[in-house]
Order: sequence, then C-alpha cells, then structure tokens
Amino acid sequence: MLRIKLTFFLLIGLYSVNAQTLSDQAKISVLTFGPGKEELYAGFGHSAIRVYDPQKQIDFAFNYGTFDFDQPNFYLNFTRGHLLYKLAVQDFRQMRRYYEYFNRYILEQIIDLDSAQRQRVFDYLVNNARPENADYYYDYFYNNCSTKIGDVFVEALGPDFKFNDSFVEEPGLTIRNLTDRLTSEEFPWGKLGIDLCLGMPMDKQLNNMEYMFLPDYVYEAFNEAEVRTNNAWHPAVKTDRVLYESKPFPSKRTVITPMLVFWTMFIVILALSLWSQARDWSFKWIDFTLFVMVGLVGVLLTLLWLATDHKAAAWNLNILWALPSHVIFGFSLLGKRVKKWQIKYAFFVAGFNILLVIFWALLPQQLNWALVPVTLMLGTRAWFIGRSLIKA
Repeated sequence: MLRIKLTFFLLIGLYSVNAQTLSDQAKISVLTFGPGKEELYAGFGHSAIRVYDPQKQIDFAFNYGTFDFDQPNFYLNFTRGHLLYKLAVQDFRQMRRYYEYFNRYILEQIIDLDSAQRQRVFDYLVNNARPENADYYYDYFYNNCSTKIGDVFVEALGPDFKFNDSFVEEPGLTIRNLTDRLTSEEFPWGKLGIDLCLGMPMDKQLNNMEYMFLPDYVYEAFNEAEVRTNNAWHPAVKTDRVLYESKPFPSKRTVITPMLVFWTMFIVILALSLWSQARDWSFKWIDFTLFVMVGLVGVLLTLLWLATDHKAAAWNLNILWALPSHVIFGFSLLGKRVKKWQIKYAFFVAGFNILLVIFWALLPQQLNWALVPVTLMLGTRAWFIGRSLIKA
C-alpha cells in the first residue's frame, strides 16, 4: 500500500500555486474517484477538489491524500499513529490519467458559486497548500482525504454553504458496516486485518455527516448541499457529469479465504489431537508455535491500543482470545517440569474460549467470524495440554 501511494505521489507531479484572481470562466468542482482493485486502500475510493480556469491556464487538483516519506521520523510517526498527511497541488490531467489507467471511474460535480465565492474557495486552498499549512494529522475515519473536502467549503464559505444530512439512505450504520461492504468480497484478508487490529470505536453508530469518511458519501452529500448567493439558497451542484466510466472489473475473489484456511487448520489440529492421545505423540512444538504466535498478536494489539495514537485500535476485544500471556505459556511448555499454574492456565483458556465462541455474536465489538476456528483451536489444544500435564 505504501509503495503504491508513494509511486502515485511521485508520478503525478506536484505544483506550487500562488494566490491570483480567477477569471469569470473559472470553475470549482468536487472530484470522486471510484474504488479500485489493485490494493486494499484503493477499495475505498478517493476525493479531491478541482480548480479549472482556462483563461488563467489553471487546471489543478487539490489532493489531501498524499504524504512525504522525507518528513522527520516518518516510519516511527506512522507506527505510533502520528500520521502526517498533506495537501498537494497536482496537474489534473496527470491525475485523471492515473485513475483511468487503473480503471476507476471519475465523477465531477461543478459547484454553483458566484465569482466571489469561487475566489474565497481558491484562496483558502492556496493558503492551505503553503508548506507551513499543508500538513495535517490524518485519522482514518474522522479527518481523512474525503472529510477534508467538505471542510474546505464549510470553512471557506461559512454561513453561505450548508450540508443537508438527508443524503444517507441507511442511517445508524457503523464504520465497520461500511468498510465491510468495500472489503468483504475482494479483500477478505484485508478485512480480517482491519477487524483484527481495530477495536470497538469501529462499531460506534455514525451520525449521517460522519459517513463522509467515504468518497461515495461525499458525492451524495454534495448532491444534497446548498449554497447561498444573492441571499437565496439553491442546490450546490450545478453540473454533475461522468469524466470517465470504468469498465467492469474481472473478479478478484480468492478461493483461499481466512474462513477456509482457519477451519481447515482447526479440523487438522483436532484430528491430530485425538490421534496423538492414542499414540502418546508429543505436540510440544506445535503448541509452542501456536500459543507464542497468538500471544504475539495479542502483544501487538495491546501496543496499538495503549502505545499509539491509533484511536480506532482502542478497546480491542480480540485480546480476549489473543491473550499476550500466551507467549509466556507457550515458552513454559518447552520446560521439563510441570507447574500447577500451567494446568490452571490451560483449563482456563479451554473453558474461556468455549464461552467466547458461544457469546461471539453478542459482544459489543463485531469480531471477524473467521477467527472462531482460531479460538476453538486454542481452546482445544489448551484442553489437551491440561490433560497431558495432569497425567505427567
């Protein structure tokens, strides 16, 4: 994802734009780029603002979705959740060719503004694009390259512009509901990663305006927005047109889904566990690998929750099955002496994981169903470990 975003950042070129007076021929529009299939991040689409003035030879796209790898401590800040994105000014023709190349539709909504309002929006963007103003702290869902588009018009035009929240047909959905629609079929492993790393904030019901973290809802919101000129309110969108209509994508559905892989693993582990009981076969290294790997996942989720500013990673209930303490338990299984706490821990994990699966659908966080066999796998092995430790 980062590599492709960097390629995009360099490919389209960046421009320095100075404040100037737009001509009467100028147009300001909102651009919506359709979802792509090339990478997970592309599956959410994109938004930008276009300023076109043929008389002044201006055709710029103002894009809030770029970042600079040369910024100090980039990787550390990215890991900690201090995501510094920036507003970049780009040649719209090059940007258009990029999205056409990846077969992503391009919609343009020309906003019905008078000359003074167009100038105010343009001046706002130019000032925002200055090096000292261009950076902003990115948030996946509340302050991203799509939400910024609406902010520009609200802040530049003030009381002369307003959104109508009636643009949402299905109110009360959560961030997870909306992201699932864009990832479930084409990116099942990406959806698993999102569901694994992001916690209960993803399951908060959104108000209608918060749907605008997705470009498609930015498009719908502007279709219902209003602008005031000469003391009269009228629809904000003057012209709505398709600049590029994408062709049908070939299906990228993968047969090797998390659900298939994890259920297969569980069935194999269960069968081997039953078989090993009759033959007194050691499962030590398999158990070590399983519990240490799952425990390290728990450590990662804990760090994302407590040691970073990734707000959506907080209160992650996946820690209920991916206990960080599994790392210690896994290493303890390599020892030759049996300790009482190991027996208690094993039976606790076995019982707790069974209860967790029973109440899976009732948890306040929507856990990924592909993780049910992983939870059962841990519980199964914990049960057999507990029995073998008692026997030993």
